Amino acid sequence: MRFAVKLAVQDESHKIIDFLKETAQWLKEKGIKQWSFLLHGGEDEEIKRAIENQATYIVLNEGGMIATFTLSRDKSDWDKHIWGEQDEFGSLYLHRLAIKPSYMKNGLGRDLLTWIETNFKCQAGYLKLDCVADNKKLNHFYREHGFRLVGCNDGHNQYEKKLCQG
Repeated sequence: MRFAVKLAVQDESHKIIDFLKETAQWLKEKGIKQWSFLLHGGEDEEIKRAIENQATYIVLNEGGMIATFTLSRDKSDWDKHIWGEQDEFGSLYLHRLAIKPSYMKNGLGRDLLTWIETNFKCQAGYLKLDCVADNKKLNHFYREHGFRLVGCNDGHNQYEKKLCQG
């Protein structure tokens, strides 16, 4: 699949927030308990800050935005809650990887993880993320793509993948 990844700009904040809320609604309709807090504006301000800090990306094809994700070197309050304060390896934290439902199950998620690993190789020790522990499909997806389960905190599994071999 052909796609382009670009840093989001401030003018795209509302479009990204709407995209994330649409994805959260789709998940809710599928009975998946993930991101329901987004439906009520739970992270709107954090999403806007991530865009301002040049940590949010959008994924485009000819039809427009098909995915988004945030990748940050700085721990959010949530990261500190899930991972703790220390990070001796200088990690990157992946948040809100959302794919338009009509583009799911065609390898786009895999391709985006590969894009991240290729473009941020050796810029940090690890790529870290968390996901709801009882979301079996998502947990399987991350394990299948080389992420190692390293713990669980507050109902969220902690995954990491080494970015720099050696």
